[in-house]
Amino acid sequence: MDRVLVLDFGSQYNQLICRRVRELKVYSEVVPYNISSKEIRKRQPCALILSGGPASVRKKRPPKPHPGIYQLGIPILGICYGIQVTAQMLGGKVAGGHNREYGPAQLQRLTGSFLFQGLPARSQVWMSHGDHLAKLPPGFKPIGRTELIPYAAVSDESREIYGVQFHPEVAHTIHGRDILANFLFRIAQCRTDWTMRSFIAEKTGSIRAMVGREKVLCAVSGGVDSSVMATLLYRALGNQLVTVFVDNGLLRKNEAEAVRKVLGRRFRLHFIDAGKTFLDRLRGVQDPEKKRRIIGREFIKVFEQAAERYGPIRFLAQGTLYPDLIESRSAFGGPSATIKTHHNVGGLPKRMKLKLVEPLRELFKDEVRELGKALRLPKMLLRRHPFPGPGLAVRILGSVTRERVCMLRQADHIFISELRKSGLYDEVWQALAVLLPVRTVGVMGDERTYENAVVLRAVTSTDAMTADWARLPEGLLSRVSNRIINEVKGINRVTYDISSKPPSTIEWE
Repeated sequence: MDRVLVLDFGSQYNQLICRRVRELKVYSEVVPYNISSKEIRKRQPCALILSGGPASVRKKRPPKPHPGIYQLGIPILGICYGIQVTAQMLGGKVAGGHNREYGPAQLQRLTGSFLFQGLPARSQVWMSHGDHLAKLPPGFKPIGRTELIPYAAVSDESREIYGVQFHPEVAHTIHGRDILANFLFRIAQCRTDWTMRSFIAEKTGSIRAMVGREKVLCAVSGGVDSSVMATLLYRALGNQLVTVFVDNGLLRKNEAEAVRKVLGRRFRLHFIDAGKTFLDRLRGVQDPEKKRRIIGREFIKVFEQAAERYGPIRFLAQGTLYPDLIESRSAFGGPSATIKTHHNVGGLPKRMKLKLVEPLRELFKDEVRELGKALRLPKMLLRRHPFPGPGLAVRILGSVTRERVCMLRQADHIFISELRKSGLYDEVWQALAVLLPVRTVGVMGDERTYENAVVLRAVTSTDAMTADWARLPEGLLSRVSNRIINEVKGINRVTYDISSKPPSTIEWE
């Protein structure tokens, strides 16, 4: 397949570039920003895209690509920081100062360029920069400007190096998809040969090459990610796959029974009840990062024991996705910030006996659902809302106890069941309940109560990188609130979260 390499300079949205390229049916992957020109040549990409990032080329030791990439003859598109660092390395200058732009801006085309072919003379783009190009390198010319900056888009047509100060990958850049399509097809002449079927074929081959004839321990939870992963692995490995389901005592109501019913028909599942162990390890722990690390390490202990019991097994498969990676750490070597440690990424112990197999680690949730469709998984399973691997532990703010888990489990069940009854479950990306570490005064039966408060949260999204709070009907929220307060002993107040991501995350911890 033709492929596009996205060099990671630390933007929280660099994988969104990758995703936009895939939507145009060209395979794309994110690689470290300092990947060598030799390694790039080995991979034979049809194009390179240099992502944005939080750094400034005017500071000491900014992240820079290998200088040899500009001599490879491969078309290059620099986005935001990507064009700034390119310009500086090729003899231009970057300045700071007052020409900062954040949010929408009007781009004006200056000259004819393949990059903007078919676009109107003026269009809205999305800016997020403090630095800007002050002097162009030799061979470059401006092809677009805004009211504040003269070099909003530049090109060196002879070397096929292009750059935009704005972000074509975000929806707020109205013609961003067209710009990327022009770069891929008119300039780089990439082929549209990447689909979920081709992804299945490629991953099947790489999985077989990685594990050979050995067994693989596959951790399933019943969620979309692990179910799709297990199905893909089973197609590749057949009876070499050993699937296990661990009840960590932090699951939703009737979760274990549902997993047995749905996945037990597809694989031979080994059930492990480790609820008491997990709850014991979490006793008295309040810090969310510590919770995630404890849960991550405990899962690995359970899996290592299972590998000995059903093995010997050297490989462990996880349904890790790209949002897990990008929030936990810079997944591909770029200088991005840690948002929160996911139990299956940053929460893993430094030394493990098992080698990880993570075939979905470069995909977004919606891409995983498309993969599930290609693998013919049932719609009921693919439409399930995301549920965190640490389970209810990260939806209980403060200490995790058996009593508080039971309380939240009941409240969560009421919320989800009412959402299904209303016919709105599939309209929402994710819905959850959060138990707060505070108590509030209430009145029940003419008596004073001093009990717990619960927050309901529901969001709409396409990829979990951004999300907006769901405008659920007032009547639905009223029914959920009344049921929780009346049916769940220990809760006397229900609130609704109207925060978006960013600045808030979807989960509270």
